[in-house]
Amino acid sequence: MHDPDYSFAEYAFDTRAIYAGQRPDPTTGALMKPIYQTSTFEQSSPGEHTGFEYSRSQNPTRMALEDCIASLEGADFGTAFGSGCAATTTVLHLLEAGDKVVSSDDIYGGTRRLFVQVMEQMGLEFEFVDMTDLEAVDEAVDDQTTMLWVESPTNPLLKIYDIEAVCEIGHASDALVAVDNTFMSPYFQQPLDLGADLVVHSTTKFINGHSDVVGGAVATNDASLAEQLFFLQNSIGAVPGPMDAFLVLRGIKTLGLRMRKHASNAQAVAEYLQGHGKVDRVLFPGLESHPQYEVGQKQMSGPGGVVTFYIDGGLEASRRLLETVEVFSLAESLGGVESLIEHPAIMTHASVPPDKRAELGITDGLVRISVGVEHEKDLLEDLEKALARV
Repeated sequence: MHDPDYSFAEYAFDTRAIYAGQRPDPTTGALMKPIYQTSTFEQSSPGEHTGFEYSRSQNPTRMALEDCIASLEGADFGTAFGSGCAATTTVLHLLEAGDKVVSSDDIYGGTRRLFVQVMEQMGLEFEFVDMTDLEAVDEAVDDQTTMLWVESPTNPLLKIYDIEAVCEIGHASDALVAVDNTFMSPYFQQPLDLGADLVVHSTTKFINGHSDVVGGAVATNDASLAEQLFFLQNSIGAVPGPMDAFLVLRGIKTLGLRMRKHASNAQAVAEYLQGHGKVDRVLFPGLESHPQYEVGQKQMSGPGGVVTFYIDGGLEASRRLLETVEVFSLAESLGGVESLIEHPAIMTHASVPPDKRAELGITDGLVRISVGVEHEKDLLEDLEKALARV
């Protein structure tokens, strides 16, 4: 029932974000995809139906979302899940016990927890590597390696990896390459065009963009991988409900608009912080001081909306900052229209062992900001007032 011919492939990104995968309702002409809030579908005869049997297997609202995300990623196939972690878990089920995954060292804390505390118990092996060092990636890949997991830019340190070069290393050993594209969204980065086999998203973040739903997605151009993913999606059952799918479809319509504003606001925030006397260091892809700035310029069409920085004074200073801001909300997650600020060591990456956090540079003075779409002046003044009290 997936309809690649309704991908609007010849149109620009902003147009596809509104229309891809979404035909007007044939019964009423409704422009918005209906919420098919049903668990099952009537069959005309045993085994004879319209392509929909049971909503874990197929649901028209979810299918529209899958086709839209596939179109935006330049993919032939998309699958939607109940969360980003559910999407990641399903991708890992493409592998078998004894397989090895070479992963970025700096990744979302929930992803590392899933890898180390769940999937290792299922027989998978993980090796974490700083993928800015391509020689280290090459050395880590061996005959046992079946997948490379790339998060770029990373969470929370915003490392940027040369996706095309990493894909070449992986494919030379017949390993799949999966790229977590959550921080960039398909608007600013297209990993499939860079050689990736799979693109993974937490649609909770920029794709939905309104902090009101949890979801995940995987996109691919490989028909065999897509068939396996659809089988696993149905078998594992970690699917979004039709209301969640509808909310993400609604949010995705403004993805291009939002990403442009996220990026311009984030650039202003990063430049302001970089010039502030109480800030040690700012990490942001749009600053020329970023260690992998040139790589980012090559493979990303914009810097994204996340800024990470180190503040003088460690935990006491960062806590005071986080408790004082007013426009920014102290909360986990990212990618919503509202600006969020958080402390990775205590919040999003608390599950990472302290020694690993120290090794990566996730210190008590590290603060991560998801810059929203508010007025730039209000964001800068809020930071100015809060930093004055540190």
